[in-house]
Amino acid sequence: MKFGIIKERKNPPDRRVVFSPEALLTLQIAYPQASFKVESSDIRIFTDAQYSNLGIEVSEDMSDCDVLFGVKEVPVEALIPNKKYFFFSHTIKKQSYNRKLLLAILEKNIDLYDHETIVDTNFKRLIGFGRYAGIVGAYNAFRAFGIKFELFSIPKAAMLTGKDALIEKLRRQILPPIKIVLSGHGKVANGAKEILDGMKVKEVSIAHYLTKNYSEPVYTQIDVLDYNKRKDGQPSSKNDFYTNPAAYISDFERFTKISDIFIAGHFYANGAPVILTREMLLANDNKIKVVADVSCDVNGPIACTLRASTIADPLFGYLPSEHKEVDIFHPAAIVVMSVDNLPCELPKDASEGFGKMFMEHVIPAFFNGDKDGILERAKMTENGQLTQRFQYLQDYIDNK
Repeated sequence: MKFGIIKERKNPPDRRVVFSPEALLTLQIAYPQASFKVESSDIRIFTDAQYSNLGIEVSEDMSDCDVLFGVKEVPVEALIPNKKYFFFSHTIKKQSYNRKLLLAILEKNIDLYDHETIVDTNFKRLIGFGRYAGIVGAYNAFRAFGIKFELFSIPKAAMLTGKDALIEKLRRQILPPIKIVLSGHGKVANGAKEILDGMKVKEVSIAHYLTKNYSEPVYTQIDVLDYNKRKDGQPSSKNDFYTNPAAYISDFERFTKISDIFIAGHFYANGAPVILTREMLLANDNKIKVVADVSCDVNGPIACTLRASTIADPLFGYLPSEHKEVDIFHPAAIVVMSVDNLPCELPKDASEGFGKMFMEHVIPAFFNGDKDGILERAKMTENGQLTQRFQYLQDYIDNK
């Protein structure tokens, strides 16, 4: 079996890759019955020479590969028929802008495995860049705070070498005794927590966070039942919340009254209550000055996330009184960071971490008969049709 690492072709350019040169060398040794090939690229974080110097084939022709690995969507014209592809297709939520891509995949008889559909037996995701989104998102939150209040100026994350460099840069800055609330307990939120802990920001309990004053920066990490409550006042549980989200309303206002920075690292499901409302941001006692919406659900649970921002221009001001975008230095502006491709700012770290997950969870499935069902669950298309798990996309395909 021949595996290929394809060139990223989507704009803006993405320098990430599924496997670093060292990872491919490890795979070659572990699976001598397989071969690996890398498509030549002038934008990838690892150069062609770094692969070829380790004896890995580099070529512009990938037509002899059986399985092709990429990160972002592959342009329709670059798809090679009758292959197996792994990449983020951004079609599983019926995204209208990628319908033609899924149609082309079916027409070209391609077996598609979306990175988001690679799950364990409990359908928990095994592959993703969430940790790195959280790491960069937290860094950007402090960068935004420094810029807004002209306390310090630090470079964009993309200008630094990795997580350790981000932490080192942040630890050099002097912060006032601010309060930071971090939502979520998944990979994104825990990536942000790595930055906070690396900076030596003190973590405190929710009860203390809400009631005590501190002479140093502190943060608290909150879960879904900490910022949602039942409308009827009845006892709540996670299972009840996920089963009956419409029975809940946001209880986040108690945090807006005392927090300076909100790092949003939660997972948001359709039907769940809005977390941070415009009314909360309009309130006279709202203290939030920076919102780092790492999850970046536009028109979703965070009222001030009017749009996705970009790595080139990551910050914008939000004016609650008019629910519109303004300059970040407007006196009444809340600074919003809502970049939707944050891991691109740490391409080396993100690529190495992604490769480790792939080596652990995906590659063995090709050689052990897929005994854990990893590939079977992840496969979206086969023989020009949607697989059983993804039949719900048929009306999307049919444009109904």
